[in-house]
Amino acid sequence: MMTDEKWEELRQEEEMAYFRADLCLSSSESYSLEEKKDICNGMMSTSKATLDAMRADFESMPPELRCKLLDMLCQSGVESPEWWWDVLVGEGDPLYRDLEPLE
Repeated sequence: MMTDEKWEELRQEEEMAYFRADLCLSSSESYSLEEKKDICNGMMSTSKATLDAMRADFESMPPELRCKLLDMLCQSGVESPEWWWDVLVGEGDPLYRDLEPLE
């Protein structure tokens, strides 16, 4: 299981990646193509790291708790039940499963 400190670190890394993207969008002419590529890759890698950590935590739970948690998440209205299944049980979020970093 991930510690609260590690979750906070992942959250801050992802938040910073998306903050950089917002800055770039507000002044795109100030960024080179290479910088824009790095920003996109940063958003993708931090979001994927967070989803991977969610999956690892989920897999570390006892089966009965995983079942209850998955049911609760699917009924929460946050994302679709299919998304939760893909992320926690299936092959992962289709976006990050199929998308390669920009080179």
